[in-house]
Parts: sequence; structure tokens; C-alpha cells
Amino acid sequence: MPSQSLEKILPLVQNPSHYLGTEINTAQKDPQNIQLRFALAFPDRYEVGMSHIGIQILYHVLNSRQAIAAERVFAPGVDLEARLRAGGIPLCSLESRTPLSGFDIVGFSLQYELNFTNILTMLDLSGIPFYTQDRDGSHPFVIAGGPSTFNPEPLSDFFDAMVVGDGESIVLELTDAWLAWKDTGADREALLKAWSDLEGVYIPSFFQTGIDSGGLQVVTPRFSGYTGVRKALVSDLNQVPYPDHPVIPFGKPIHDRLSLEICRGCTRGCRFCQAGMIYRPVRERAPSTVLSLAERALARTGYEDISLLSLSTGDYGAIQGLVEQLMNRCEPENTAVSLPSLRIGSLTEELMAQIKRVRKTGFTVAPEAGSQRLREVINKNITEQALEETVRNAFGLGWRLIKLYFMIGLPTETEEDLEAIVELVRRLQRVRVPNVRNKNITVSVSTFIPKAHTPFQWSPQISVDESRDKIDMLRRRLKGRGLRFKWQNPEMSLVEGLWARGDRRLSRLLVKAYEMGCCFDGWSEQFQYSRWLKAIEACGVDVDFYTTRVRDLSEPLPWDHIDCGVSKEFQKREWEKAFGRQQTLDCRDGECDQCGVCDFETVKPITFEGKATIKVRRDLHTDSHKQPYKKLRVSYAKRGQARYFGHLELIKIFIRAFRRARIPLRYSEGFHPAPKISFESALAVGIESLEERFIVQVPVHVSRETLVDQVNQELPKGLTVTACNKVHRRSLGPPPKLVRYSVTLKEGIFSEAKLRNFLEKKESPLTKRNRKGKEKMIDLRPLVKELRLLSPQEADMILRLEPGQSIRPTDLLGHVFDLSEKALKLATIIKGVGP
Repeated sequence: MPSQSLEKILPLVQNPSHYLGTEINTAQKDPQNIQLRFALAFPDRYEVGMSHIGIQILYHVLNSRQAIAAERVFAPGVDLEARLRAGGIPLCSLESRTPLSGFDIVGFSLQYELNFTNILTMLDLSGIPFYTQDRDGSHPFVIAGGPSTFNPEPLSDFFDAMVVGDGESIVLELTDAWLAWKDTGADREALLKAWSDLEGVYIPSFFQTGIDSGGLQVVTPRFSGYTGVRKALVSDLNQVPYPDHPVIPFGKPIHDRLSLEICRGCTRGCRFCQAGMIYRPVRERAPSTVLSLAERALARTGYEDISLLSLSTGDYGAIQGLVEQLMNRCEPENTAVSLPSLRIGSLTEELMAQIKRVRKTGFTVAPEAGSQRLREVINKNITEQALEETVRNAFGLGWRLIKLYFMIGLPTETEEDLEAIVELVRRLQRVRVPNVRNKNITVSVSTFIPKAHTPFQWSPQISVDESRDKIDMLRRRLKGRGLRFKWQNPEMSLVEGLWARGDRRLSRLLVKAYEMGCCFDGWSEQFQYSRWLKAIEACGVDVDFYTTRVRDLSEPLPWDHIDCGVSKEFQKREWEKAFGRQQTLDCRDGECDQCGVCDFETVKPITFEGKATIKVRRDLHTDSHKQPYKKLRVSYAKRGQARYFGHLELIKIFIRAFRRARIPLRYSEGFHPAPKISFESALAVGIESLEERFIVQVPVHVSRETLVDQVNQELPKGLTVTACNKVHRRSLGPPPKLVRYSVTLKEGIFSEAKLRNFLEKKESPLTKRNRKGKEKMIDLRPLVKELRLLSPQEADMILRLEPGQSIRPTDLLGHVFDLSEKALKLATIIKGVGP
């Protein structure tokens, strides 16, 4: 997408900053030195994709090679997609605005079945044929990775290669093979054969499918030496790179924090959990490595929150010592630490006390089932007593909201098990905590979806009607003060389940659903079940065959040729133990469970215990409550692409710039400390400014010259600190009452007649509606001190700012000159320094 084309579209779409590609820590490389261009494609919106640590890891690994340029591309919002199609503009990467078709390799991250239609959207917008059989040497290789590749068959017709398992090492082996292949002049299949020699790489075209007498798909290899694929595995996380300067997203990503993966894999053995099976064995990062990463990454990002990532963070062997050391490092800078995945029983009172030292982050626990009987079936080895104790500790330490997650439709579930969910929630509501009155609980319920490579892969999924009935019963019963009930759409769960255990016959369905308008199916406001039903009918797909039927333990499964490391025999034993309510213990706490993943030489559990320390730069960590501060008024310009930053986004950008510049800010006190920074006004998205101002408190030893110089080095393109002055108590004063704007139209004209008509009026009422729908009438005439035309496309104006009566320049221009919304969005509007 040429820059000029994007500039014509960007003012017209929502969240324009998501498409800039100039975030802090992006990789910008000289095209002359690049031998391989690799597009990291995420089939969901920017705010989701930039929250995914896998993209950050691969971006870091690939760009560490001088000859490789890895760039990001996300599924465009529906508004941008429409404008790309209308203008015949291809989908491009963020960093260099290169069309996807211009890359050598396009690698999709497959995290979620309800993103699958977005893959086709991105390929279609890029002019890349959907099916591998329709591509030739003019097209890039299209590959995929992520958890959905553990059942690759539903998407196999669309990908040249699929990576099964850990990607950090194998991705470089893939690129090395491509670099060796490109100079040979060999055909595409030659590279695919080279890739097939790599562990964890699945080449779908090297397998053929057939249907047996029972209507089941059977996958058979085309070559005798390539009969199956064992997952790629990083045996030791301490030996592979991890991003210490991740890209800092613009806007508001789903997870806006520094994510540190402290462990991969979980052996708790929950029988419904695919991640707990496919990511085995447990491999922990050394505490010293985590602390060192945190130190470097905080310095390079300025984040205010650290999230310790793992399937079960509380099970990390040295979690207490690690969190204590992190808090010693983070508390002086008001940086919070969160543990997003905690198993009940691993969250001790001591650990919770450490987490709350800065501010209380989210608190979520997952009982999964309401009754002890059903928890034994699924091997969720927790008790109500442990759950009650955890909730009591959380409320007692100051948390006021606890989120509980449950599943419905689990194998052997009865009405009594559903009733047990209600009873458990009510019991937790009644937990008595001294001096605590306001306790809030959010209950989230989703339908159980059987996944490949789990003991429940043979289990039926309940129907949409059953899901609705169960959810309705819970929704009626779980009402009242301090209680909120949320649920996932059962229709979305059914479509997810269809793809989770589908086979290659579903490829036609995906194309048909896409052609019927299905996209962003994981977003409730975009999901269109009626379109899916029409596509299913058109393709003659039997949904029950893939979802609600009971599978025989002896039948072939579409993913049998994919080896996740955990043996099928182990899965069968666990299936049988589930119905006997037999417990399987975590192998970290006892004997090996014989799951098959470890060889105990190169593949084995790696865990750490005890405490670790790291030498911390003491000049960064001064006590904010003891040192003296001064107030400074900072002036800055907001030009060019910076006009696309919203006000809250802008505040965050500046706060993190100060943190990266190592200039401490004064924080408020209390449960949720916040930096004391006050912006004079909120500039609307799309408007530039020669001078905006905010007041901030910094230590007295920080000079104004140092602040200007160091903060400017940390700001994204378009933002520049222009001045910094000390604020005296008596000189704060009100903001200016007159503001000048210059406007240049790219579409439409300024009419002299319409301007005269406005200026001759004594009053000119405009009705505005706020976000809540409340209407308010404003008389524009007294708010306009001056409005003059320099040409049919240029105008200057001076507006008065009155309390409760201020207007945006676009409101005035649209009212006076009857300009369209599009013309106003495309206009260049620059706020001046003064009248």
C-alpha cells in the first residue's frame, strides 16, 4: 500500500493509529540489505494481535538476522477493508507498507478457530489465491503456526507448510532453507521437500486423504520417509531468545503491559485442556533470567505493568521469591505485577500480599465445574475449601472483584452439577471477611468444546439448544447485588467446535462462509450464525458428525499423523480414568505419569526453586514519597501522523516516554497510584497542533533542558516537546480563551456566500448529542471571533472557548459550509499558538 494511498484512507477509518507502523521498538531495515522478506500475519484486529506474545517473539527472533526483514500485518477493521476494496488497494505490512503479495513468506498465526475466515480476507485483499494448488512461483509461500496446527486438516488446502509446536528455533531453520533454495533455481516443491526434513514442519500436499467405509477421513502419506510430524520443541527456554524490547502498541491493546513468559507447559492434567497436553513438558525460565529480562524490558518500554505468563503461573517453582524480587524492583517505580493464570491452592496469602504492594491487578480463578464429582472427572484437583480460602484471602487483602470461570457440557454433567455451580457461587458470596462489605463476583460461563490431543477428544459436544437451556437456567439463578453473569454465545461455540475437530473436507465450507460475508467470527457483534447455516447447507456439511456424536476409541482421527508428544495410549487411559473419577497427579509432585513426551535426556521437565536476585540500578528507584518535586509546564507539537492519536492514547505515550527517559514522575497515593500529569485540553483525533501543554511533577534535580532532550528521544514520530517552564503556584491560571485554526480542504470548497450568510446572523444554533444521547443546543455565532477564507480550499478562524460551550472546528465548518463528514475528516486542520 503506497504511503499516499494510505494517507487518503486513514482519516476515514476508526483507530487510525493501529495502521501507522511506527511504534516504539519497531524494526526498520535498509531494503538493500534484505534477502528475505517475512510477513507475520495475525488474522484478527491489531489490538488482539499486538497482545499476543508469540508475534513479539517471532518478530524479535527473525529481525535479529540482518538479512531478514520481518514485518507485521493484521486483519483490517471492516471499515478499512471496505475502503481498500473500493480503492483497489492491496493489504500491506505496517512497517514498509509492502503488499503481502510482495513478501517471500507469509506466516499466519492460528490461535483461534473463529479467526479462520479472516485468513481468507487477508489473502483475498492481497491477491493471493486461497488454495495452494492455485499458486505459482509469483506468489509467496503461505505457512502457518500456532495451537490450531495440532489439527491442521481443516486448513490444509490453504497452506504450503504448517509448523506444529514451538516456533522460536524452527522458524530460523525454515528461513535458512529458503535462503539456500532461492539461488538454486529449483521449483517450489524442492523447498517443500527440504522443509519436510525439519522436525515440526507439516507439508499438507505430501499427504492425501480418503474416506473409509464409515465415512471417516483417512490421511495417508505420499512419501515413505515422511509419514507423520512430531511437534517442534524448545527443550530449554533459557537457551532461546526472548524479546527484551517488544514493540509498544498504539491505541488500546487487549493486554497493555509487559508480558514475560516464565514457564511453558503444564502437567496438572486437566482432561479438557488442549494447552496442557500440547505444550508439555514443563519448562521454566530461570528466575535470574526472568529478572534480567524484566530489568531490560522495562527500561526499553516504560510499561507500568508486568504480567508473568504461564498456563499456571502459581505453579512456577520459585514464584514467591521471583514475585518478591520483582516487587522490590518495581514498587519504587509504581510498576505493578500481575499473575493472570493462577491455580486455586497455589495462590497463597503471602503471594497475594506481594502482588498488592503497588496496585491490585485483576483476580481470576477457574473452578471449571461446580461439583467435586465433576471436578474429579475432569481432573481439576481443587476443593471447595481451597477455593473459599482463596476468595477470602483476596477480599481480605483489598480486592473487590473476583472473576470465576465455569464450563457447561462437560462429560457426565448432570442437572445436579449445574445446581452445584449456583450453590458454589452463593457460598462464595457469603464468605465473611472482617471490615469488608463491598464484594463483587463475576461469573463467566462457556460451553465445553472438545479439542484434539486431549483425553476428551472422543467426547460429544452438547448442542446449541442444550447450551442455551443450561445458560438460561444459570442466568435466572445467578442474579442479585454484587453478582454479574456473563456467557459465550452457544452458536459461536458450535462453530468453534466444528473447526476444532474437523477434517480436510471443511475447506470448501470456509470459502463458502467467507463468500457469504462471514468475518471476525470471534467478535460477537460481527458473528453471523445465519450465514454460517446457509454456508453449511450449501456445502452439505453434517455438523453433528463433527460435533455432537460420540467417537469410538478405535476410529481414525483427522490429526492422527500429528504427534504432540503425548501418546494416544495415555489419552485413552485418561479417558477411562475420567469415568472412574480417578485422579492423575502432577508429575512434578510425584512419579512420572508415562504420558510419553519426555525422553529424560534432551526432553524433560525443567524447574527452579528458591530465590534469585539481580543487581538493580539504584538511581532509578528512589522513594517517590520522600524526594521533593517541582511542577513544570511542558509544551509540545502534535503534527503529521501524531494527529491520529486519541487523547487517552496520547497521555499513555507521554507517561511511557518519561519512564523510558528515566525521568521519574510523581504519583498519587492510595490503592491505584497514578502519575500526576494534567493536560490542558483534549485535542480531537485528526487535528494537528503547533502547541499543546500539560503540567507534570518531576524531581527537583531534573533540569528543563534534560527533560526536553531525553523525552524527545523517546517520542514517536510527529510528537515533539518544544518548551518546558517552571510553574509557580500563582501562575497556573486558566487555559487561553481564544484558539486559532487553519484549515485546508482536500475535498469540497468553502463558499463565500455561505460564510456571509453565517456572519450576518445574530445567532446560529447547533444541536449536539453526547454519547448518552442527550441533546444540547449551542449558539455558534458568539463563539466565532473570526472566520475568513484565504481561498476556496483554505480558511483561518479564531474560536472562543467558553465553559460548557466549546465546539470542535469540524462542527463549525460542517454547519457553516454544509461540508460532508468525509470532507471534514480529510481536511488538514492545524491548531495555532494563539490569535
